[in-house]
Amino acid sequence: MLGLARELTARGHDAVTSEQFHALVASAFAPYAPETALASALREDWLRGRGDKSAALSLGWAREQVRLALVEALGRARGAGLVRTDTDPDTLGWLWLAACEALAHEVPGAVTDRVQAFAAFLAPS
Repeated sequence: MLGLARELTARGHDAVTSEQFHALVASAFAPYAPETALASALREDWLRGRGDKSAALSLGWAREQVRLALVEALGRARGAGLVRTDTDPDTLGWLWLAACEALAHEVPGAVTDRVQAFAAFLAPS
């Protein structure tokens, strides 16, 4: 997850057009798709964390790094007029991370629709 956070931070700096931001949204969701290594690891880490405080803290810290990368990307995209302004970036980042994590529970055929729906949700009105 830390590698994903670094990648999102780097890509977020370059997302200055609508197409680049949509590519960023897709790249944020991709690792969480059903049957991916990250989706499986998150399920295992969540179960392990239920009985191990250190594991739970490590997972929470890694998740927070991803969320912060998303928030930073949202802030930059907002400055470029690419993201809705009726909700603060912190809340949108939390929702974005939750949507990514929920993707792991979808049927594989629904992934594209979910990603497109979230990109539409983020778009300015």
